[in-house]
Amino acid sequence: MIAYVADEAHYGAVVARMTDVGHTLWLGTADLKDLYVARAGAGRPRPGGQRDRAEPLLGVLAGLVDRGVTVRLLHAKEPGPNFRADFDRYPVLVDGLERALCPRVHFKLVIFDLVMAYIGSANLTGAGVGMKSDTRRNFEAGILTDEPALLSAAVEQFDAVWRGDRCPGCGRRQFCADPIA
Repeated sequence: MIAYVADEAHYGAVVARMTDVGHTLWLGTADLKDLYVARAGAGRPRPGGQRDRAEPLLGVLAGLVDRGVTVRLLHAKEPGPNFRADFDRYPVLVDGLERALCPRVHFKLVIFDLVMAYIGSANLTGAGVGMKSDTRRNFEAGILTDEPALLSAAVEQFDAVWRGDRCPGCGRRQFCADPIA
């Protein structure tokens, strides 16, 4: 299965699927912000124009970690103060979230239980996959796939950076706040 995901569909296809993983969630993004989401389609307008309440993505990740899901987050730079303040609200993430920084990461990958992947343009930001209004969202595109060759390539690309395989030849070590290898 390969599904093209564009604009608003990123929300349902990517974020909502994160809550359904059973054992593994890998997140790769260049930019990471204090992203608010709603589970399983909540947070969208209801009749009368009201919206359901949103929660920080970090709350979703904390719930996954509490359930025993391995969550890896690979991103290019430290997020801003709002993200860090939200992070501090979820102590389970301090030791339970596996996190690495690599200033060369620009891919946007979400790998679900190592059996499905999102490969696309959307960062983990409100304008990328979060609950921004329709007039404040980016124009995004990507694919959601379980096709073996695409899935294998996405898993290997993420894992090679995670393991530090790319570090020796990167040439940007001076920009690594916390070198992987």
